[in-house]
Amino acid sequence: MGNTIRATIAFIPSKKCQKFLIGDLEEMPLDKMVDVSGSQLRRFPVQICSFTRLVKLYLSDNKLRSLPQELKQLQSLQILALDFNGFRELPIVVCSLKQLSILYLGNNRLHALPWELSLLKELKTLWIETNYFSDFPDVICELRSLKTLHVGYNQLRCLPKELNRLEDLSSIWLSGNLFSEFPEVLLEMHFLDVIDVDRNRIRRFPSLAHLKGLKLVIYDHNPCVNAPAVAEGVRRVGRWATNTEEIKEENNKQKQTGEPLTETKEPQIESQTEPDQDAII
Repeated sequence: MGNTIRATIAFIPSKKCQKFLIGDLEEMPLDKMVDVSGSQLRRFPVQICSFTRLVKLYLSDNKLRSLPQELKQLQSLQILALDFNGFRELPIVVCSLKQLSILYLGNNRLHALPWELSLLKELKTLWIETNYFSDFPDVICELRSLKTLHVGYNQLRCLPKELNRLEDLSSIWLSGNLFSEFPEVLLEMHFLDVIDVDRNRIRRFPSLAHLKGLKLVIYDHNPCVNAPAVAEGVRRVGRWATNTEEIKEENNKQKQTGEPLTETKEPQIESQTEPDQDAII
């Protein structure tokens, strides 16, 4: 009942109703953070824009579709969470927040990103998972400071070769897309720590052993016939993920205890149905 009342009040454009939804926001919070997530907001509380030294702003899980131009007053903002809203396009005013380092845009209705996003020179983490991207947004390749990129659960089939410009990128999360082949550009990105291609349509994996910086590769829930070869010490999550070195280590322990030794076996190829993309996107 509480959420129903809040949702009804959100339609009423009055200060009293706004205060009921978000509480008293008359003064700048001491921790320089405002969190109005899950408040059923349909309009951005403009009074927040008077907090010019604000560092963190969480607007997740509301019903926002636009943002006011006054938002550009928040030039100290470093973290902005707009996930779980109703945005069909990214408000351009977000691209004026030059100090942004983390931007959450997941679970909206986005299908493209504006070129103005490239103005965010300090952006290090970008989440755009669970949107409507069928083409990889080229502007992301201009975000040279990016370290972490989450683009899972969209409708992507390939990645642009220009992605290898992002030499600071350390982790890329691509689960729940429509890749039928392992993205070729990732084979050139030796600086990656984490690659996640879980829940795609990849049938055969190339060797990743030459990616010396790689620490973790997640490839589960693909109709694959092989596991990706990796360098020593790299953790794999998926079918046939047990490494030969892990078996040797286990055998050394078993020698000391007198238990039967573990055998190294070639994986047997089993039939596996392709994942239902309609169910996971």
